[in-house]
Amino acid sequence: MPGIKNKVAVVALGGNSITKKGQRGTVYEQFANTRATVKVVCELLRRGYRLVLTHGNGPQVGDSLIQAEAAREQVPMQPLGVIGAATQGSIGYMIQQILQNHLMQMGFDMPVATVLTQVVVDKYDPAMLEPTKPIGARFYSREEAEKLMAEEDWILKEDAGRGWRRVVPSPYPLEIVELDTIQALLEKGTIVIACGGGGIPVFIEHDGSYEGVDAVIDKDLASGLLAKSIDADILLMLTAVDKVALNFTSGTPQWIDSMTVHEAKQYMREGHFPAGSMGTKIQAAMDYLLGVRRKQTRKAIITDHMHLLDAIEGNAGTTISFQ
Repeated sequence: MPGIKNKVAVVALGGNSITKKGQRGTVYEQFANTRATVKVVCELLRRGYRLVLTHGNGPQVGDSLIQAEAAREQVPMQPLGVIGAATQGSIGYMIQQILQNHLMQMGFDMPVATVLTQVVVDKYDPAMLEPTKPIGARFYSREEAEKLMAEEDWILKEDAGRGWRRVVPSPYPLEIVELDTIQALLEKGTIVIACGGGGIPVFIEHDGSYEGVDAVIDKDLASGLLAKSIDADILLMLTAVDKVALNFTSGTPQWIDSMTVHEAKQYMREGHFPAGSMGTKIQAAMDYLLGVRRKQTRKAIITDHMHLLDAIEGNAGTTISFQ
């Protein structure tokens, strides 16, 4: 494949790529959804890209928490980091197998590897003191919440009159522990699956050792960090919409074909991109473009998987560039 050693794409698979809205999220549904997305993503190989894939794991972590809570009288509860690692592995296995099968059908002899990824955060990040990220789908009564806060050292907050939900910190990603491994695999021609669910958050102790922390790193921010760290040529973030919009919640959204980092900052200040939603994708794109080498030739694209190939050509999606 001509030029394959010259271009690297980091592709962040959104939750819609694995579990669609309204689905139960069975393994069969997840495999079917992921096959459809991977089939399109693999076409990037024909266009000369080496691939690094990232993915979310929110629904899967939520399901695992429900299972753990239901069995908490029979088996010990697992820390959130361990649950995150387990879902990294299970989703990575699914994507890896689908990739292997599709590559075989395409006639490509390429290895695929899932790297269980730890991501360093600052233990003194202000977000660690103000947990805001809801996890799990379950709502609790006040009495249940008080019991869990006392017995499990969880933090739960009342959620708009619907009940109490567990919340955890969502600190900013700073460094990818397995970066050298990811780069070495990529240089050998391996398709790499990494930073699943934003990676397993860890902080560095005074002696240089790693320690896990109960937190959730945003998948898109981790993808932006990864793209910057490996000097990727393009960052592709797949979501549920074709392109980004201003005034999205109004009756007349303004769809955007392209924007610069300067324009993106201005739109963020004006409140067009809510935190935890499109806001983190825009922030991830800016982090990548401001930190990568040869900024003028790099771009980030936000679109859905159905428009991915058109978006690469500039005919769909929202392209964000340095200038």
